[in-house]
Amino acid sequence: MSLIPSWFGGRRSDVVDPFSLDLWDPFKDFPFPNSTSLSANFRENSAFVNTRIDWKETPEAHVFKADLPGLKTEEVKVEVEDDRVLQISGERNVEKEDKNDTWHRVERSSGKFSRRFRLPENARMDQVKASMENGVLTVTVPKAEEKKPEVKAIEISG
Repeated sequence: MSLIPSWFGGRRSDVVDPFSLDLWDPFKDFPFPNSTSLSANFRENSAFVNTRIDWKETPEAHVFKADLPGLKTEEVKVEVEDDRVLQISGERNVEKEDKNDTWHRVERSSGKFSRRFRLPENARMDQVKASMENGVLTVTVPKAEEKKPEVKAIEISG
């Protein structure tokens, strides 16, 4: 962090210079190797943070759609837990690097992702189905039929 230089003798004072061109690194004193490796490490470990999943409810089912481009069926897991929790998870492996390659941009994420959804009581957890087509995972959870209350007509005497 830059300090205002003294005009007398080139000494620096303890006053912060807001117009300095020096860049302040807030992580300078932390035990990280450097901020570049920190951001690269974050990029590796935060894959699919933005995995988008749509959940819609139709009269017959709850339907989840997840965009998972480039993933194979065996790289994705759909699991159901006892307490009506649907979990969609998976992993995209890092592409192998060749020492002779020069990377100009790396924007695709790699690593693990996991999303969990608590389903309502009308979900039939024993009949969950999943399919994957063109990089889109579709999970369908059928709904139990609502029991409509029986209406009994009462004859009015009088």
